[in-house]
Amino acid sequence: MRLLATLLLLLLLRSAEPRRGPRSGAAARGAGGRVRGRGRAAVTRRQVQECKEYMEAGEKYLDCQDRQLTTVMQDWPKDIHHLLLARNRFQVLRDNMFSQFTQLKSLDLQQNDISMVEDGAFSGLSQLTTLLLQHNGLRTATEEVLLPLPRLTYLRLYDNPWDCLCPLDSFIRTLQVPSNRNLGNYAKCAEPESLRGQKLKMLRVESLCADRRPGVGGGGTRPPPIKAKPEITFLCHTYMFPRPLLDCSSKDLNYIPTDLPSDIVKMDLSRNSIKHLRPKHFLLSKDLKLLNLSGNGLQHIDKASFAGLLYLRELDLSNNSLHYFQYGVLEDLYFLRKLSLDNNPWICDYNIHYLVYWLKHHPGVFHTGLICSEPQEFRGWRVEDYVKTYNGECPKDKQNGVNGMDTGQGGQVGTDNDAQEVTGETAEGQGENLSQPLKKKPNKFEIIRLS
Repeated sequence: MRLLATLLLLLLLRSAEPRRGPRSGAAARGAGGRVRGRGRAAVTRRQVQECKEYMEAGEKYLDCQDRQLTTVMQDWPKDIHHLLLARNRFQVLRDNMFSQFTQLKSLDLQQNDISMVEDGAFSGLSQLTTLLLQHNGLRTATEEVLLPLPRLTYLRLYDNPWDCLCPLDSFIRTLQVPSNRNLGNYAKCAEPESLRGQKLKMLRVESLCADRRPGVGGGGTRPPPIKAKPEITFLCHTYMFPRPLLDCSSKDLNYIPTDLPSDIVKMDLSRNSIKHLRPKHFLLSKDLKLLNLSGNGLQHIDKASFAGLLYLRELDLSNNSLHYFQYGVLEDLYFLRKLSLDNNPWICDYNIHYLVYWLKHHPGVFHTGLICSEPQEFRGWRVEDYVKTYNGECPKDKQNGVNGMDTGQGGQVGTDNDAQEVTGETAEGQGENLSQPLKKKPNKFEIIRLS
């Protein structure tokens, strides 16, 4: 009986061993994380570490820029408001690719390799207001792409090689609806050659589906296209979050580009070759609060160059070749709070007085770098100190001494005048009054310094 019980016990133990193995393995996998599969869990953990999640102004951001991504990870947080995917390797936006992010307000996909957007790519994004698709390889799209986005306010499509042919008809008609005034403003045709350079918003839609067979519409050799200055939308990068920024730094510009966006808050034009600021370049940039023009070799700023920049708070003019400001250059900057003037060859003569005068009457402006470079005797001086010496060249004690000297000189001058009077009086036979003019007080002179 004991032998039988022992055998039964052994059989039970052997049958239980295979089941223990999987349980312990599952426990090990469970200890590593809740994600199914070791490989997938490791990949997901690495991905979460690479992206940066943060809060700003009560809204959640997920920053996955410059991550070499080709698709959206399903384990990303679903409650984000702003998704930054710029400078990755997305090529095709598939249907329902972002549908899990139902609270999304902005989606940044600029500077990828996107060549196709499927009609349902943005399904579920009913709260989206900003979509950035500039600097990609898009050639065509349909209006169905925009139908799931009823709140879309800003759409950036420039620097894409748009084929302005019949398949683009419905998409362009949607952009041209008057209420969609900020959708695709700077996008231009790349093909066909007859429409190259024309803005999608300004295009005659009827011409897209016209018969383009050779010989139709009057053949002949087309004149070469006029080469225009490249516009800012093709040269610079626009970032909408956390604040609208136009980055045109180090683009070898020698002029202020045309068509500056009106909704930009920060503009970086540093490290270019802009030598001369002309009037009303920034007239439409009414929301601009920070303007960086450092490192341009800037030599001259015309009056009204900053016209329209009523709300500008910071202006960086450092590392240029400025000698002084013309009178009136700064009069449009009512709310300026910071002015950077370092590393400019300021010439300390009468022309520099306007800048010091303006700063004196705007004490709320913090400024740096106002140091004399020329002439030699004032090199290294603070410009404010130079102006003080300019106005204080004749101190009161010296002026008193000069007045004392004037008394003696005045007496001498009075003597000469008196001699003339004596001559006249002698001729008239009134010599008894000769001594009276000598008792007159000498004339007083006021010293006025003329520049």
